[in-house]
Amino acid sequence: MPYVKRDQDGRIITVNLEAGNGFEELPSSSPELLEFLHRMGLEQSTLQQSDMRLVRVLEDLIDLLISRDLIRFTDLPLPAQEKLMERRSMRQSLGALDLLGGANETI
Repeated sequence: MPYVKRDQDGRIITVNLEAGNGFEELPSSSPELLEFLHRMGLEQSTLQQSDMRLVRVLEDLIDLLISRDLIRFTDLPLPAQEKLMERRSMRQSLGALDLLGGANETI
């Protein structure tokens, strides 16, 4: 949970991940906190969110091409292989722990 510091008028002026003197805990989903982050430019833009969903589509497309023997995993550049393996490993770990309750399909 984030911790916030407020000004004299009660508006959020600072956000911190650790508790400190003069900070209060606030839920991450607080509309007030989200508005502050938006004003600071710290929220993900719609384009960034779309990019993350597109990454998953591309991963699935690569897996499909490999499964149909249209390309080989080793045909991909080494950095691409490493990134795909890293993401597969992360998804498997999250799935095994069931931390996201099935929502990890959008990661």
